[in-house]
Amino acid sequence: METPYKNIYSVLKINRFVVISVVLMAFFSTSISAWIVFQINKEALNNAFAINSDGAVIPLKWVSQKENLKVEALAHLELFHSYFYDIDASNYERNLEKALWLGNSSVDNLYRQKKADGVYNRLLQYSLVQNVLSIESEVDLEVQPNQFRTTTVFEINRGSIVDTYELVSTGNLIKVDRNFPNNTHGLLITNYFENTLKKITNEN
Repeated sequence: METPYKNIYSVLKINRFVVISVVLMAFFSTSISAWIVFQINKEALNNAFAINSDGAVIPLKWVSQKENLKVEALAHLELFHSYFYDIDASNYERNLEKALWLGNSSVDNLYRQKKADGVYNRLLQYSLVQNVLSIESEVDLEVQPNQFRTTTVFEINRGSIVDTYELVSTGNLIKVDRNFPNNTHGLLITNYFENTLKKITNEN
């Protein structure tokens, strides 16, 4: 006998088909979205940023992340030691402020100790010029945090007298967020310590 209503089983079959189709479409859509996000994240991790000579931020493709990390670590250490030790009466405040962005409290504590010992007062009082001659660093990328050892050779010009010193310092490097222009390499010096300081005698 015909009724104005469709068979209830046919309706249920159609509903089940619709539900299964929607679930499958949602699953495939989610899977594709997750894959796209993964690819974007992977692509982002393989890119870095640098600052050119004009001060503009430019993207760089990382060919080898570990290789570039060593380059950035050495550049970071050279920048820090230049700022911290290449100073005179006219630039020491500006240079030290920049250096403090590149290290943690261990660097700040050393700065405060030097200040308490009158290092910077003597710089002003006697118009001393402390000039860095060379910076050589070794970085161990196989351990975390990365350990470094830096040998800095600098001279102190006292007018008629110029003395040359060799400083060996050690510490660790950890990764942090890049901060343009204060910390362009995204690294931070920790556990910084001045191990030895010796005067170099010029033998002719």
